[in-house]
Amino acid sequence: MTRTRSRGWLSALPLLAFFALVFGVPAVALVAGAFTAQGRPSLANLSQSLQGGYLNAMIGSVKLSAVVALLGAVLGTFLAHAVVTSRSTLLREAVLTASGVLANFGGVPLAFFWIATLGNSGVISGLVGLPSGSLYTFWGLAVVYLYFSIPLMVLVMAPALDGLRPQWREAAANNGATAWHYWRFVALPVLTPAMLGGVVLLFGSSFSAYATANAMVGTVVPLVTLKIASALTGDVLVGYENIALALSLDMVVVAGLVMAIYLPLQRRTSRWLH
Repeated sequence: MTRTRSRGWLSALPLLAFFALVFGVPAVALVAGAFTAQGRPSLANLSQSLQGGYLNAMIGSVKLSAVVALLGAVLGTFLAHAVVTSRSTLLREAVLTASGVLANFGGVPLAFFWIATLGNSGVISGLVGLPSGSLYTFWGLAVVYLYFSIPLMVLVMAPALDGLRPQWREAAANNGATAWHYWRFVALPVLTPAMLGGVVLLFGSSFSAYATANAMVGTVVPLVTLKIASALTGDVLVGYENIALALSLDMVVVAGLVMAIYLPLQRRTSRWLH
């Protein structure tokens, strides 16, 4: 038994070394830089990252990510349910294939697509009478983020909806339960872990997005990823690299808090799956 365990650890060493190199070294550099100011240990960077424009950018990113996560989860779940319950195999395969493509469609090409369509001189904006500049706002950016968030939620929820057994609905109906009772007391508790996971996934993808927002809104909408890029590249301020690392550490803390809320709920609701 001891020899088997030792061999198991030896076979896992390359993978552990890879994770230590790819994730460990950047994490150590991030923490060290965040707590260093003028070559000495200091909390000045973290303090400054939670003040003024940096704090507004962090709040803006959290608000945007929360709005996109909630709207994307609701709309994506309804779309996934419509696809799963459809009798058309062709429709199901087409929607799932399109969702797989659109969920990975982002960055500058996505920004160009929306600007060319609904921008100030877009193809459709003039036809529908869209107010000038409405795309380059908080809600305009949220709509653009939903473009890849809803398909991502469809991919998350489709397998979970497939897991709902027809026998459960039949048993509920035989016991006098209505459709509302079935969804309230049977289906939703089963789907809750997948839905919570989807919300966290959508929040994280929106929270960390950079290229699309940078190409669309620039500094119009305050976002922490844009602040980090500005500090690292020195486009506006020079010598603020460690503040960018502090902002990155703040993002890690926010992501950790989101996961800390999600994991207990996931453990509590996962018992419905057994």
